[in-house]
Amino acid sequence: MDQAMWALGRGTGITALVFLTVSVALGIATRSGRPMLSLPRFAVADVHRAAALAGTILVALHVLSLLADPYAQLRLVDNFVPFLGAYKPFWLGLGTLAFDVLLVVVVTSVLRHRIGVRLFRAVHWGTYALWPIALAHALGNGTDPSHVWFLVVVTVCASTVVASVTWRLRADFVEYATARIKEWP
Repeated sequence: MDQAMWALGRGTGITALVFLTVSVALGIATRSGRPMLSLPRFAVADVHRAAALAGTILVALHVLSLLADPYAQLRLVDNFVPFLGAYKPFWLGLGTLAFDVLLVVVVTSVLRHRIGVRLFRAVHWGTYALWPIALAHALGNGTDPSHVWFLVVVTVCASTVVASVTWRLRADFVEYATARIKEWP
């Protein structure tokens, strides 16, 4: 049973990283105002939300399965207070920090209509910190960084987010169109 909980913890963590990568990349790209693969903006936003929900559920399963795994030696407090864990406390602390940010983003997403768009957006910007922290946690705390397949997954995830940021920062980004300075002759 211990091996099953460990495998479930690893599998849900890696799969959560993939889903959260999709969510972050689409969240970044959908704000650009440009069409994506001729999909309407609302469809991209729906996929963004679905990927975020799937990633969040997988993170919850990741945390719960490792909490039940005697090898991981996690205490309940280790899931909420960073850098207290017995096993690789720094890397585990990064995962805890990412989990805390994820919880705040989820709560503000649920309360979006009550707290207002400004506060929601400000907190939602936390995902820009959450994703690389979660990626670092996977690389530093996981047991798979020595496997080629895992490095391929991480490389694809990182490349996807970098590509979406690059695409958004292009000069023809719609939100920048009115702020552009005229070129000098």
